[in-house]
Amino acid sequence: MSYSECCVKGSLWNGDPAGEEKTLANNKTYVTGNNPNVAIMVIHDAFGWTFPNTRILADSYAREADATVYMPDFFGGEVLPSDIVRDPSQWHKLDMPGFMGRNTKEIREPEIFSCARALRSQGYKRVGVIGFCFGGWAVFRLGAKEKEKDNDGLVDCISTAHPSLLEKGEIDAVGVPVQILAPENDVMFTPDMKEYANKVIPTLGVPYDYQYFPGVEHGFATRGDEKDVVEYKAMNRAREAAISWFKVWLHLN
Repeated sequence: MSYSECCVKGSLWNGDPAGEEKTLANNKTYVTGNNPNVAIMVIHDAFGWTFPNTRILADSYAREADATVYMPDFFGGEVLPSDIVRDPSQWHKLDMPGFMGRNTKEIREPEIFSCARALRSQGYKRVGVIGFCFGGWAVFRLGAKEKEKDNDGLVDCISTAHPSLLEKGEIDAVGVPVQILAPENDVMFTPDMKEYANKVIPTLGVPYDYQYFPGVEHGFATRGDEKDVVEYKAMNRAREAAISWFKVWLHLN
């Protein structure tokens, strides 16, 4: 499976991120919020850790889900230019095959796990993770029933919107509460994969929240158009759904 134009098209949102740039494990990281007990890790899409929209979302999670939110750089310092998201005439300049070749699962999974371990080592009692597009497969890996002791219990719940590169085996292995925010039209999270997830996950004994978003496509949750009524309502519903999910599973009394 390869990336398509849906992974780079979209809009830039109004607003300015309010967090700081720090380091988590060995990765540069956007950090926002100040809850010492609850952390959320955001695994970004193809636009990386500096993309303004995703940082604005992280601020919202921190504020409304009462958490410290971390969004590490999982592309080794490489980012796609954010302004290209709204300029289709420039998409041909992107070397997406090369970009993805430098950011395979095998290359990026170790540092994703290292960042999750770092959050646990900092003393957070509850840790959630959400992944968009590229980050979708990664949240399933983090939420898997692990045989290796040091990988067990890294996260308490996962959420993903329009996941890319997700495999059936990764769905089979999930062992924590899982939320999927699925647009109607998605060439990366295909109808076959949606059907498989909805068939298999309810048999795994984990809480499952599948939310369907009619009339929108891949990327809506991080790159939806604020001026389009359907997209605006969908992306806000997705934001609120993720916040509600984290409130349920990260604030247990």
